[in-house]
Amino acid sequence: MRIAVTGSIATDHLMTFPGRFADQLVADQLHTVSLSFLVDNLDVRRGGVGPNICFGMGQLGGNPILVGAAGYDFDEYRAWLDRHGVDTGSVRISEVLHTARFVCTTDKDHNQIGSFYTGAMSEARLIELKAVADRVGGLDLVLIGADDPEAMLRHTEECRTRGIPFAADFSQQIARMNGDEIRTLLDGATYLFSNEYEKGLIESKTGWSDEEILGKVGHRVTTLGSRGVRIERVGEPAIEVGCPEEEAKVDPTGVGDAFRAGFLTGLQWGVGHERAAQVGCMLATLVIETLGTQEYTLRRAHFMDRFTKAYGHEAAAEVKSYLS
Repeated sequence: MRIAVTGSIATDHLMTFPGRFADQLVADQLHTVSLSFLVDNLDVRRGGVGPNICFGMGQLGGNPILVGAAGYDFDEYRAWLDRHGVDTGSVRISEVLHTARFVCTTDKDHNQIGSFYTGAMSEARLIELKAVADRVGGLDLVLIGADDPEAMLRHTEECRTRGIPFAADFSQQIARMNGDEIRTLLDGATYLFSNEYEKGLIESKTGWSDEEILGKVGHRVTTLGSRGVRIERVGEPAIEVGCPEEEAKVDPTGVGDAFRAGFLTGLQWGVGHERAAQVGCMLATLVIETLGTQEYTLRRAHFMDRFTKAYGHEAAAEVKSYLS
């Protein structure tokens, strides 16, 4: 099963200011702010929903196809992804723009000042999925993740036109999208991914009820934070899967991407939705225990021990044959 993952490709530049922003702001001079903060450290992390999901699938042996746009500074990031089982042959490289970048400074009170540079991400709208499908011998599923909004719309329409099953996953872009755009992106999706808050926002913006939306997609997959995930389909009982016990809670960034990676890999293996969701929850737990979205290591024996403890020997026996 060949799965392509479209989505943003970015790097995060995270800095820490040892003081308080509030102490540097003069109330009657806010209209002419000019400040520079001397920071203590700089942490550069690989990010973007596309690579985050693909990295997790690569760790599980899924051989995902990354589709997105990056800048001429992408070489080192590409090498990292290639080394971890990701097919980067369909990444568009801009000749003039840098890879998208999030630059953020956090003060001692955990207040943040940040900027997001879209850069090469804007060129994702120029990618044609037919070229990707021709290169790899066809596509069985395309996950359309948060990306340049025009790219998301184009990929969705192309999937419909060419009869390629697709999964809708708006995540960060849902806040800027209007009801018409969201209705276009989800109608006919094989899978609709969201968290609980996004679920409500989708219903509010589209004007469609939960039941109406469920009737327009094959499956609705809703992550529930520490409570796990719920999978719904018209005419069938909902499937609910809990999360494994955490060994530590270090950083929640990228947890949703990791769940998607495990779930999609489970689909590739051909296991049922419950089992695929269990794989996703286990992978998400590894990420929440790690600082950074692609800094975890999947050790097979350790993964299976914890998976067995969380979901039992029968579930583990089915997954182990693929994970090995």
